Amino acid sequence: MPRLVHSTPKYRKHRASGQAVVTIQGKDFYLGPWKSKASLVEYDRLIAEWLANGRHAPVPAEDRRDLTVTEVVARYWRFAKQHYQKDGKPTSSLDEVRLSLKPVREVYGHTLARDFGPLALKAVRQRMVDAGQSRGTVNKRIATVKRAFKWAVSEELVPPSVHHALSAVAGLQKGRTTAPESNGVPPVPEEVVQATLPHLPEIVADMVWFQRLTGARPGEVCIVRPCDIDRTGDVWVFRPESHKMEHHGRERLIFIGPKGQAILRPYLLRSAEAYCFSPAESVKKHLAEKHASRKTPLQYGNRPGTNRKRRPKRKAGDCYTRDSYRRAIHRACTEAEVEQWSPNRLRHSAGTEIRKRFGLEAAQVTLGHAKADVTQVYAERDAALAMEVMRKIG
Repeated sequence: MPRLVHSTPKYRKHRASGQAVVTIQGKDFYLGPWKSKASLVEYDRLIAEWLANGRHAPVPAEDRRDLTVTEVVARYWRFAKQHYQKDGKPTSSLDEVRLSLKPVREVYGHTLARDFGPLALKAVRQRMVDAGQSRGTVNKRIATVKRAFKWAVSEELVPPSVHHALSAVAGLQKGRTTAPESNGVPPVPEEVVQATLPHLPEIVADMVWFQRLTGARPGEVCIVRPCDIDRTGDVWVFRPESHKMEHHGRERLIFIGPKGQAILRPYLLRSAEAYCFSPAESVKKHLAEKHASRKTPLQYGNRPGTNRKRRPKRKAGDCYTRDSYRRAIHRACTEAEVEQWSPNRLRHSAGTEIRKRFGLEAAQVTLGHAKADVTQVYAERDAALAMEVMRKIG
């Protein structure tokens, strides 16, 4: 039988000494006289710490002073793989953790973790700047490094003074660093979208228009289901089964007006829990169109379905992902010979239009942002209004 490496360590009697003992990761912990109240309390304490530490033995106090940066990074990575998950799959935050900690491990891997201070953090930051990373990216990744050492403090792997010292390192300021500024993600021009649409599959084209009208995130567009849409009012309300901010306890509401309803209505004639925009359905339509335009008589060549692999490595699924949605748009951009754009720029376009016509608060509510300053990242400032003011008073 396989070894049960995740089973709870047993409370046992050590016959030679008569003490109670528990073995955690190959190390014996003596608890006191067998079946005594003190030994049971000590056993419960050790098991509670073992479970809180992700089923790993706590680092003894005498060994904590000798932990290297690499060992702390390895422990934090083990925690991050469990923490940054959604629906059983790793999120993009896990990649950000990996990229943030990589230069720390490469430069200071053999340094004692308790000796990793502000100057070391600044050296790591400069390495990121020299690699050509933008100021915003560098600040974001340095914040991740600080968060990793804050976690290490909470696990009693490093003294609190380490995180306190690292917190004193301020972020890079605009105009006071050689790190370049990121250009941001601008709205996609309407004429570029129009040129791309004829080269998209019909279902993906409808996804593009639906996102452009509602300002939804790409991942939210991919998971639209009939059961998640409240159609009782003249404006429908879509509540995604999963969304970016659900771990903060916030509800996401996406409002669908008449134009969006017209796009979505044909896709609602299916099972309530089936996804509206299905890659399998898109492939089926594509094959049907190819068959309809076939010029070779049926008695010649391959008949429909006869030249398919019995066990293909990849099969069209029931739901688009953000990546498959983006790749479909990129392929269409190549065919249309226009600038390559990604679906998140449609959200920027919607935010810009809503802010221009109805104001910042309207854009904030529609895009689902908790703070208005986040909305300003998505919605370009309307320079036309300022120009009109200057025409009159300037």
